[in-house]
Amino acid sequence: MNNKFKFFRRYTARLALLYALIFCASTLFLFLFFYHFTASAMTAQVDATIDNEINLLAARYERGGVEGMAQLIAARVRRQQAQATGEWIYLLTTAAFRPLVGNLNQWPRSATADAGRIEFDLLVDSNSGERHLARARIFDLRGNYRLLVGQDVKQLTEAKRRIVQALTWGSAIMLVLAFAGGSVMSRRAVRKIERINQTARSIMSGDLSRRVPLTSDQDDFDQVAENLNRMLDRIQRLMEDIRRVSDNIAHDLRTPLARLRQRLEQARRDSESDSDSAGHLEHAIREADSLLSTFNALLRIARIEAGQVASEFTVVDVSGLVRDAAEFYEPLAEEKRQVLETAVEPGVEARGDRDLMFQALANVIENALKYAPPQSVIRVSMARLRADAVLTVADHGPGIPPELRERVFRRFFRLDQSRSSSGNGLGLSLVQAAVELHGGTVELEDNHPGLKVIIQLPLGGN
Repeated sequence: MNNKFKFFRRYTARLALLYALIFCASTLFLFLFFYHFTASAMTAQVDATIDNEINLLAARYERGGVEGMAQLIAARVRRQQAQATGEWIYLLTTAAFRPLVGNLNQWPRSATADAGRIEFDLLVDSNSGERHLARARIFDLRGNYRLLVGQDVKQLTEAKRRIVQALTWGSAIMLVLAFAGGSVMSRRAVRKIERINQTARSIMSGDLSRRVPLTSDQDDFDQVAENLNRMLDRIQRLMEDIRRVSDNIAHDLRTPLARLRQRLEQARRDSESDSDSAGHLEHAIREADSLLSTFNALLRIARIEAGQVASEFTVVDVSGLVRDAAEFYEPLAEEKRQVLETAVEPGVEARGDRDLMFQALANVIENALKYAPPQSVIRVSMARLRADAVLTVADHGPGIPPELRERVFRRFFRLDQSRSSSGNGLGLSLVQAAVELHGGTVELEDNHPGLKVIIQLPLGGN
């Protein structure tokens, strides 16, 4: 989506726009009602004035006939001309529309009917061509005469124009004020939502003690925040119970396992080296070592997720760390007839725990060496990307199907093709825990063929 449309994706903008549209629609409806009511009232007043004038002419017609009415019309036209006013319009014609008396030269041809009345353009000044709108009524009189009585409604037209102009400016001002008011109201709501988001981000980064702050408003947002806080309290208690149980199990079992291994080691030394029992003891020792490695990994992951190592962060030479990890695994790569290539940008530093960073990178490189076939190339690279250090380990092994890339970070999860190999399914879990502790991300992509593991760490640290 283009940047110019991103503004309307924000909740604040949509809420302000919705408020503005509803407010303006309501205001516009009231303005239209006001205009219609006012214009109708002004037009009705003009029509009533014309009707009163017609009643006076009708009374004269009843007393003096057409001649008496013509005399009255002529007198009114003369008085109007003497007063330099041209508001009233009179015209008495024959049935053939031949003018007899009045201030119109001819019968209007462009008249439009409106509820028994007509409206037409009135030529006020022949020199300038100025025209006004006129409104009148027409009567057929006995003796084949026609009478037209009306008014120049310039003032009415001007009043309507000014009302429309005022309503237009008023609508524009209302739109601006409505959007401003909507923005203020929506920002207040968004500030409360942002407090919830900040708490959620802190919790996702590992601080389970954070809670959504409450206000004195006691509104719907506070009720949501209160329910979220209760839910977070419950989740924290459950996670602490699970962590405590797993830690206790790991601690309690690690000690007897270590003692068991020592006794197995002693038994192997006491037995003859070429006997069957020595081979069985050696196998039992390897199994004990695997169990101890699993418990140590679980304890380390629990310690990382609890954030207990964050206080030990120092400035780490990431460039040197990547080179050291690659050098450490070069002998293993040579033993498996593989090529370990490196491309490291020098001078990149970040705050963090060097041991954890090294362990995370080592787990990824070790997996690449384990699953990549002989004669293949494993490429380890590190480069600065804006404010992040990007570490990439790419191999040409079997890879991981896209639908399983999220699941491989779960504890003890192993792919079908890796179940026959050594391991406990905790390597990538430890990688993810270490990377997230440093505020970074780890992603899996297809290397066509093989797997590409991308670790992105912020240079500023967590």
